[in-house]
Amino acid sequence: MIVGYLLYKLSTRYRVKHCGGGAGEKWEKQPQRLITTGPYAFTRNPVYLGHLIFLIGLALTLNSLIAAILAAVIAVTFHKRILKDEIRLAGVFGGQYFEYKSHVKRWIPGVF
Repeated sequence: MIVGYLLYKLSTRYRVKHCGGGAGEKWEKQPQRLITTGPYAFTRNPVYLGHLIFLIGLALTLNSLIAAILAAVIAVTFHKRILKDEIRLAGVFGGQYFEYKSHVKRWIPGVF
């Protein structure tokens, strides 16, 4: 759970610090540049991944089927949101984003 929480918090701070947009999901502050360094060099979605690692850790810690189901539902929700985000990022950053996508996986570094 701690690893997931830290990944979430530190990735959000890193993105905001490097002008990659606001801290929220609503894009209230449009990104000024594509962030491809730090945690974003390993996965395109470290904030969402951190959330999911936390939730999986919570389900395991509590030995809770309900928490596991909740984590699965949230994973599907995040995935759908990411697909929309990718369209938006492609529109904003064009070829630069497609190049980044070709080298960095959506979820799990080197896998998916």
